[in-house]
Amino acid sequence: MGTLIVIDGLDGSGKNTQTKLLYETLLSAGKKVKLVSFPDYESPACEPVKLYLNGAFGTDPESVNCYAASTFYAVDRFASFRLHWQKEYEEGAIIIANRYTTANAIHQLAKLPEKEHDAFLAWLYDFEFQKLGLPAPDRTIFLEVPVEESLRLIDVRGEQKDIHENRAHLQKAYAAAMETAEKWHWQKILCTGEDGALLPIEAIRTLVFRAVQDLIG
Repeated sequence: MGTLIVIDGLDGSGKNTQTKLLYETLLSAGKKVKLVSFPDYESPACEPVKLYLNGAFGTDPESVNCYAASTFYAVDRFASFRLHWQKEYEEGAIIIANRYTTANAIHQLAKLPEKEHDAFLAWLYDFEFQKLGLPAPDRTIFLEVPVEESLRLIDVRGEQKDIHENRAHLQKAYAAAMETAEKWHWQKILCTGEDGALLPIEAIRTLVFRAVQDLIG
């Protein structure tokens, strides 16, 4: 099988930029590599996700319980895997994913009281990696950006916000990410310096590459 590397983080943390940079680095090094991104908004399988994020089921994220919302995203990943990258993965390619099951562990875990966290994470792992047969990541990189910086970056982006992109939800999602990072052994990369300012893109790029270098040679 191939190698699956996931890069995740709060909204505005630079996931899209860093996955593309890692992909370009590996491609230029002659590696067999494929870039995938979730949600796959161009796929028909993503329609429930779009309805959810656009507020069709309620403008509060907690209008849809974590198990239902997780299935929306899982179906999108299943369709993407079977249609677009299963063959390359099984032939040994390196797959770079911009978000993955990890996003459910961040945004959906955030909806639950702490006493239910372990049960949800166990269900999520079993559902996606056992029941659906999706490959588990070989390495997960979490781009750690404080919530206030994430909100600032979202505003700078200037796009219409989805129901996850608000302070209340992101504060809970950040806590959920820190918890899951410990339980699922993610590699965290702090993307701010001692002064609290965001590190340059190239500096983060270097840290991301170092975090996966042992997997890719």
